[in-house]
Amino acid sequence: MEALVSIITPTYNSEKFIAETIRSVQSQSYSYWEMIIVDDCSSDQTESIVRNYMNDDSRISFHQLQKNSGAGVARNQAVDLAKGRFIAFLDSDDLWKPEKLQKQIDFLSSSNSPFSFSFYECVDEEGVSMNLRVEAPIKLHYWQLFFCNFVGNLTGMYDTHFFGKIPISSIRKRQDWMVWLTVLKKIRSAQVIPESLAFYRVRKDSISSSKLKLIQHNFRVYRLFHRLNVFVSLCCLAGFLFAQLVIKPRYIKKLKPST
Repeated sequence: MEALVSIITPTYNSEKFIAETIRSVQSQSYSYWEMIIVDDCSSDQTESIVRNYMNDDSRISFHQLQKNSGAGVARNQAVDLAKGRFIAFLDSDDLWKPEKLQKQIDFLSSSNSPFSFSFYECVDEEGVSMNLRVEAPIKLHYWQLFFCNFVGNLTGMYDTHFFGKIPISSIRKRQDWMVWLTVLKKIRSAQVIPESLAFYRVRKDSISSSKLKLIQHNFRVYRLFHRLNVFVSLCCLAGFLFAQLVIKPRYIKKLKPST
């Protein structure tokens, strides 16, 4: 019997993108999934768009937070509702390739691993390819993840039979990194699926588009998640900046434009 995959999708004012995101899930060659969409008090047409898809596909569910609380709270509620053995994440503006889930399920089975992730490609706000592929070390170790989040959240999947349900922090940013740190802290290293299985949408208003803006959020992770003192956290930030400026660019590959 196939194992159910629970897809965790927080959303906020995503009327421009959510339909395409849902369709990318419906196009999966692996069909035994549930998509749990938790809305963070959107003020646009996100809800009506999602409910239109729900009417035709019982695998999709929609839930709303009572007040705007951030993606971490939305993700955590979705995880609480999840019924699947496997937990996967997909934000409401990102996309999966049709074979994404099947290849990850096959990898988990063949490698006897409780966690998988892959490369991914970047598209712009209109969904046009930026001809960039974000890769990762073939074998990713905890200490590498400690200084640089090599796990694209839209590609990560873990096995609840091994980890249980991993709680997600309510802090506004970097909760995804904390999830993967929890995973790698337990298994110490993981092998990436060395191909692109998803599309990450680079938004003009995205905080992750500016590494400098991430500094304060990374500092909170080192202080609150790792429980390091101020001095050690500042030293870790220096390591983070080095990784972002020197190491991470080596894993961003320029692709030839499609003709």
